[in-house]
Amino acid sequence: MKLAYCNRRGQLLEHPILAPLGASCGDLWELAADELIPLPAGSTLASLPGRQAVGMTRGGEAKRLSGWAVGALLPAGYLRLLAPAGIASDSEVLPLFGYTAVCFQDGQLKVAALQVEDGRRWAPANFNLPELETGIREKTQLYPDNRLVRHLANCARTYQCFTAQNFFYCRWEAGIPVSGHCNAKCLGCISQQSSDCCPSPQSRIDFTPSLREIVELAADHLALGEDPMVSGGQGCEGDPLLEAELWAEAIVEIRKRTKLGKININTNGGAAAGLKLVAEAGLDAVRIGLVSANPEFYTAYHRPVYDFSQVVASLQTAKEHGVHTALNLLTFPGLTDREGELKRLADLIGRAGVEQLQLRNLNIDPDLMTQFLPYVEGEALGLREFLSRLKEACPALEIGSWSH
Repeated sequence: MKLAYCNRRGQLLEHPILAPLGASCGDLWELAADELIPLPAGSTLASLPGRQAVGMTRGGEAKRLSGWAVGALLPAGYLRLLAPAGIASDSEVLPLFGYTAVCFQDGQLKVAALQVEDGRRWAPANFNLPELETGIREKTQLYPDNRLVRHLANCARTYQCFTAQNFFYCRWEAGIPVSGHCNAKCLGCISQQSSDCCPSPQSRIDFTPSLREIVELAADHLALGEDPMVSGGQGCEGDPLLEAELWAEAIVEIRKRTKLGKININTNGGAAAGLKLVAEAGLDAVRIGLVSANPEFYTAYHRPVYDFSQVVASLQTAKEHGVHTALNLLTFPGLTDREGELKRLADLIGRAGVEQLQLRNLNIDPDLMTQFLPYVEGEALGLREFLSRLKEACPALEIGSWSH
């Protein structure tokens, strides 16, 4: 295996001598052959400007180069096992992406990753299709005064959002953003960032849709779409439970029009009373996102105005009302796979009766993540071992990458 890096002009290079390394919460790990897979189709290679590439000499010493480290941005269904190894030469924060360690092996690009679910439905090849503009035009003509159509069209075109595009393709999971407000200020929030961090990759919705605007689009998609689902709580909004009354009214009206498809809410779970309201209205599924089941680390990353006990209460409330429950675990090598993190996560899953765990690569500058980390418990197991032990502890748990 050989180190992959790039020069200051952004040209990808293979080092003739140095072996590749990966990073786990700032610690350098030697890449293991059995943890490498070919670069998946639909991946993107990215240079990490300001992060000097680091490789390992034949004598086992770490050596930095003048060139930049390289990372891979993986498509849905793949779990990052290690972040790229790089030493910061400046204080500039990298854009919010899930950087994965990459190297050359026998002239082929490999990544430190694991496929956890078949990603064909969410493969990039299924999006940005020629018929997107036709779909946007048809929906705009059908609902000329619906602001959500214009908002989703912008998300589909400008940000290439897959759930926004699905609405115009009339298929699968389609996003219905509603809330412009949030009760947390997550370090890696992708829709609203403080000026001292980094640019948000997309803009948050700046209006609250009316009941009619929500219902007509959601009912349309559920009644006519292929294997349809509508989801509140998209990357372009805050938390949907802050508009729980509106969502509850919408669910009741949607179900008057169609019984088809599923209605899902993606939330931080910080408003258990709001979740109870939408659950009683007929919510089918909820996905609660979190970076950790450790209240100390959860609070440090999510920076909520609520207590972690609200998250637990939301999961229990959903279970009591027959709502399918999933956790959206934002994974980061060297944090997620700690022994203490594993124990707390397994305990939460067991106590709340969580049915599914969705694994997502946390989009963040690895250096930013390690700079603010509070104390974490136990040794880092590696994410493969973490998953193996979690399956043993929670044998009924479904593990994947997205809502079904």
